[in-house]
Amino acid sequence: MRKAVLVTGASSGVGLALCKRLLEEDHELHLCLACRNRSKAEAVRAALLASRPLAEVSIVQVDVSDLQSVFRASGELKQRFQRLDYVYLNAGIMPNPQLNIKALFSGLFSRKVIHMFSTAEGLLTQEDKITADGLQEVFETNVFGHFILIQELAPLLCHSDSPSQLIWTSSRNARKSNFCLEDIQHSRGQEPYSSSKYAVDLLSVAVNRNFNSRGLYSSVVCPGTMVTNMTCGILPPFVWTLLMPIIWLVWLFHQKPESLNPLTKYLSATTGFGSNYVMTQKYPEEEILGNSIMDLDEDTAEKFYQNLLELEKHVRATIQKRNHQS
Repeated sequence: MRKAVLVTGASSGVGLALCKRLLEEDHELHLCLACRNRSKAEAVRAALLASRPLAEVSIVQVDVSDLQSVFRASGELKQRFQRLDYVYLNAGIMPNPQLNIKALFSGLFSRKVIHMFSTAEGLLTQEDKITADGLQEVFETNVFGHFILIQELAPLLCHSDSPSQLIWTSSRNARKSNFCLEDIQHSRGQEPYSSSKYAVDLLSVAVNRNFNSRGLYSSVVCPGTMVTNMTCGILPPFVWTLLMPIIWLVWLFHQKPESLNPLTKYLSATTGFGSNYVMTQKYPEEEILGNSIMDLDEDTAEKFYQNLLELEKHVRATIQKRNHQS
């Protein structure tokens, strides 16, 4: 039976590169492209099938910043599939990034220059906005929309006889200092992207705690610094080509989900000679990586998960009421 793989944000950037690599590794996959723009997805599908004619490539239209869209797409997927083996939760945004020029030039002449470019710590602020669902856009797109997608697709993901795996695109920009349990949407801050990626790390830990017994495993990865539409909004493409390592997300495709440490982030890296390798970042041992300390604990992860469940109840009730009134 073909393995079924769902990739959100598959029409460009990391998601598109990932789809190409997945089909290189297993050209008989059933690859489902979960994209907001159907015309772009159709073009990607045609290109993928042209190079891998034995593959099965389908499309589901979904905008993870619109919960009605998530519910519709989930219903469609449950009609099409009996199970999903892998779900790559990759779609995300960093709206209107503003570069702190003073911090940039200060960092260029310090010992933290590599760390600064690999994490963007202190360099970027963003202007967030409210969605039609009444949520912060970055939080809903990068975190909550995917959370609802998982909740809806649980029947396709939870099979104790054969585990399924969630793989989240996180970032080295995920900073605990930018996340707060009392403001999980980061409505009072200026770095919603960093907060959302730390939230992703927390959510992955909580998913493992609550779903491993049901056959669902979760991991977080950082693809490294690369040229995408998102990064080109920050610095010109030629700057990023000097910094870009090769994507290595596919490494997790070959690992048994139950063998991966749920408290570890897997990071793409390259040597100075261009060889690819995977490095790990563990929690909560506070491993020092690139002169930064990243820490995450299971209690905070569980509290965050419970907050999301409460928000889910509220949002579902609001949508139900709105649909009833219309």
